[in-house]
Amino acid sequence: MIPAANRSQSWVSQLRPYSEKLTESTELIVEGKLSRMVGLTLEAVGCRAAIGSRCRIETKNGRSIEAEVVGFSGSRVFLMPAGELHGLEPDCRVIPLGKNSLARVGFGLLGRVLDGAGNPLDDKGALKTDAQISLNGTPINPLSRKPIREPLDVGVRAINSLLCVGRGQRMGLFAGTGVGKSILLGMMTKFTNADIVVVGLIGERGREVNEFVQKILGEDGLKRSVVVATPADCPPLMRVHGALLATSIAEYFRDQGLDVLLLMDSLTRFAQAHREIALAIDEPPATKGYPPSVFAKLPHLVERAGNANVGGGSITAFYTVLAEGDDTNDPIADAARGVLDGHIVLSRSLAESGHFPAIDIEASVSRVMPDIVETGHMQMARDIRRMYSLYQQNRDLISVGAYQPGSDRRIDQAIDKNPAIVDFLQQDMDEAVDFERSLQELGILLGIKATKS
Repeated sequence: MIPAANRSQSWVSQLRPYSEKLTESTELIVEGKLSRMVGLTLEAVGCRAAIGSRCRIETKNGRSIEAEVVGFSGSRVFLMPAGELHGLEPDCRVIPLGKNSLARVGFGLLGRVLDGAGNPLDDKGALKTDAQISLNGTPINPLSRKPIREPLDVGVRAINSLLCVGRGQRMGLFAGTGVGKSILLGMMTKFTNADIVVVGLIGERGREVNEFVQKILGEDGLKRSVVVATPADCPPLMRVHGALLATSIAEYFRDQGLDVLLLMDSLTRFAQAHREIALAIDEPPATKGYPPSVFAKLPHLVERAGNANVGGGSITAFYTVLAEGDDTNDPIADAARGVLDGHIVLSRSLAESGHFPAIDIEASVSRVMPDIVETGHMQMARDIRRMYSLYQQNRDLISVGAYQPGSDRRIDQAIDKNPAIVDFLQQDMDEAVDFERSLQELGILLGIKATKS
């Protein structure tokens, strides 16, 4: 898994022309001064800086704060701070740095926990990185991407058997609060058959970050993982950068020919951080307070995951989407469904009944499953979903005794199989069920000898 020395050298050689260009451009930079602050937005006059570039603001007491250019209007430049604002006052010096945000990457990041700026949050010393790459990534020609043709073992029986995920697929995990999405992500982190795991904890509570690293991920899971954490108390710019940094790290490992699992919790918090920035610079809200630019940022982030060119590695990504008020049709959830390759819905009613993982197989779908499993596997999955759905549709009649056995052969079969199906869909959080075993148990459930995909 350790890269050859010439790999890191090739990355540096690719970045050198970009660095030289930045050095040349700094000669034309003119300093400005801070003129106004509204909310989290800073306005500077007298300087010129490009969108996405960094500026350093120097306070009278000797502190310096970095900020990113997020907009402009005439001679005014709008900045969003990357840190605390204490000490700022009118006429502070604003010095354009003439550089965009870069991500430090390398195999030395494995086992580390970083913040949105790429600085270590753990107590394991300085980071050892191989190169710096763009935080915004480099688009891949869609015609050059390797097609999704093989399944990825995520260690969860319900997903492996009924919602099979392919290497390079982008899946959404739709859930309200408190239904077990973080625990399910932790299971996939530990059990997935991938070379590298990159976890982005975006906008979550600080307590949950430590819990995820210490309890859910654990020491063994952390060894092959990189965690990027930007809790809810971080500035919106840092929450956005946390998602971009996690994606950039995943891209680096993919470009080394490795299979990467990217888990981002959550895509909704990423969108909300963009909303805060957009509204702060007076972009008009459109749908439920979300400005139009937010819906343009979602596919830009999601499309960076997936397979590389033919012969390269892959990024299989799971993005959690918070269903506010358990409404899976809110604007972000609806937009996410349109750009993802499938979605897994977690049901609150199942979670409250003690069913874990609380996957609603009726509302969930994997769009690439027909392309990556054999016909027999696909047919068995359809049979299970059909029986489960049929039972749920007639549940009230069955519960009150209004259904007469023998009235419908299909309903009789669904009633007979339902207890076994419910047991099949449940799994202990410390139990790993690999892809082959999931398929075998699916066949046993239906009384069919399963064939290996």
